Amino acid sequence: MQVKHLFAIDSCAVRTDLTLQQLRAVVAVHDAGSFTAAAEALRVAQSSLSRVVAEVERRVATPLFARTTRRLEPTAAGSEFVAAARRAIGAVDAEMRHVEGFLVGRAGRVRIATLPSLAAILLPGVVSTFRRDRPEVALSIEDALSAEVLQRVRSGTADLAVTVVSAVPDPLDDLVVTPVATDRFCCVFPPTHRFAGRASAAWTELAGEPFIAFDRTTSIRQHVDASLAAAAVVPRQVLTARNIAAVAGLIAADLGVSVVPGLVLPLMGFAGVGHVVLGEPAAHRRIAVVRTGARPLPPAAAAFVELLTDPTGERPGLPEQASWVIPAATNGTLVG
Repeated sequence: MQVKHLFAIDSCAVRTDLTLQQLRAVVAVHDAGSFTAAAEALRVAQSSLSRVVAEVERRVATPLFARTTRRLEPTAAGSEFVAAARRAIGAVDAEMRHVEGFLVGRAGRVRIATLPSLAAILLPGVVSTFRRDRPEVALSIEDALSAEVLQRVRSGTADLAVTVVSAVPDPLDDLVVTPVATDRFCCVFPPTHRFAGRASAAWTELAGEPFIAFDRTTSIRQHVDASLAAAAVVPRQVLTARNIAAVAGLIAADLGVSVVPGLVLPLMGFAGVGHVVLGEPAAHRRIAVVRTGARPLPPAAAAFVELLTDPTGERPGLPEQASWVIPAATNGTLVG
């Protein structure tokens, strides 16, 4: 590796193209005080080391060391050269450590696209563990609607996505999908509702209930509509909202009931609403890590995926009605 440096000698600017090996050789001779000791430290022949230093002196057009009978002493130019060489070596070593860290996944950046509820509930514990072990990696978590999340992975603006895939209408054949968790759908209701105190309810019991639906652009709405259709249930829809907090507030105001997945329940706790699991049949979402197979993951992103998908690793506990799954990576097909 060549290091270019500008030295001022006798009021003349001397441009030099020196290798990192040459800089290290001069610094070693300076620190050891002799060619013999420096050669031993570098494990090279003394004659070879002498030739390297002589070549450096020829290129900078000035002696770097004064030879005495007892010890080599740096000249004034030699002291300046050694100081500059140390800075150059230190800068190169620091950059090489950064590259090494990137290659082993301890440096770099990981860009994650995800749904708002997963960013708030599923990922924080995983991110905390990842940051503890890899503090130099920069993480960015970008929450968006499900269609936007997949688009960011395909376009390369995100390294990976953590999203819901079990009711995604968009084909996933071009993506690598690894399931990591699942959560069950629950009915959420006002505190005084007839479901209060029960452990479960059937989908058919929602028939005729005043219903607060999520906006059609949300992944929750896609799942709920499919489950209601499967149960041949048509609730009496009275309101539509997009925001989880807005839906919770409307329910708390006794305007109707709604259906949400287990990982959303903690985000509604502020409203004091109740919930029961829905069965007959039970409906679940599948949450997966999604990435494109067209581009290899950066090492740090691969390490994040490993942490998220390894069932033997340190994955945090999940809220009620949600659980981790044992994944198997496939190409657009869900397993787990």
